[in-house]
Amino acid sequence: MDNPSPGAGGRTGRPAAQRLPPWFKVRRPGAPNYIRLKALLRDAELHTVCEEAKCPNIGDCWGYGTATFLILGDTCTRRCGYCAIQSGRPHTLDVLEPDRVARAVQRLGLRHAVVTSVARDDLSDGGASVFAATIRRIRARCPETRVEVLIPDFKGSAEALETVLRARPDVLNHNIETVPRLYRQVRPGGRYARSLELLARAKDLVPDLVTKSGLMVGLGESWEEVEEVLRDLRAVACDVLTVGQYLQPSPAHLPIARFWPPEAFAQLREQALALGFRHVEAGPLVRSSYRAHEHAVPADGAPRPA
Repeated sequence: MDNPSPGAGGRTGRPAAQRLPPWFKVRRPGAPNYIRLKALLRDAELHTVCEEAKCPNIGDCWGYGTATFLILGDTCTRRCGYCAIQSGRPHTLDVLEPDRVARAVQRLGLRHAVVTSVARDDLSDGGASVFAATIRRIRARCPETRVEVLIPDFKGSAEALETVLRARPDVLNHNIETVPRLYRQVRPGGRYARSLELLARAKDLVPDLVTKSGLMVGLGESWEEVEEVLRDLRAVACDVLTVGQYLQPSPAHLPIARFWPPEAFAQLREQALALGFRHVEAGPLVRSSYRAHEHAVPADGAPRPA
């Protein structure tokens, strides 16, 4: 297929929200579950990536009573060109955070909980021990709840990854984010090969683990480059893929090179499934945790042990 044609406006330094194509329609936040969940999170002093990263699906997801918990604070040690989360020097660790997340999962009655974090390169293990503690606290309070973690690359530390895996998450997600050519511009603190290695190592250590990754489009990549990323992910046995349109959080972030139309996402989904991905979510508004509960069952269909 040829590269998807640029949308209205093309490359611009203005916030993407000022010139979105007509197919961008989101549910305005305000449903009863949204209000209840927001109050609960404030009461528990918890952060969500839904808010910090300005996710366009917050109305839908919170309306259904699901959210992605953001641990290790709300300040990232990296400064990626696409991300709305603030960067700088993080605060000290909150040792009670894992239990607060677990209590919130219990109060919400979640059957599938998603936990992610900012990058914490200031910590010796990158925050892996806090991920592990959070998984274990959720398991203790909600043994029937499936737990998905969206982890940073831990600067390539095999020991940090193993710390997370020993806590037995149901899904391990690590986003590849973009094509290799754009890494220096989009994700200067990351390394494409390092991210692939993390996914490969996770699968080698826990073969029945569901591994997952996500990709943004609209930053200047070509269709052929995206195809190559899909092949690379399947080469490390990645099971689940999410692909969504990049939206510029503010004028200070990377501009949108083009909008991919819905039909391009549909074709990309079919191509990814043909490559062997077990589950693919692809669309303009798709984000890492979109419909996360639908692909958490391991390949053998059995629940994972606590």
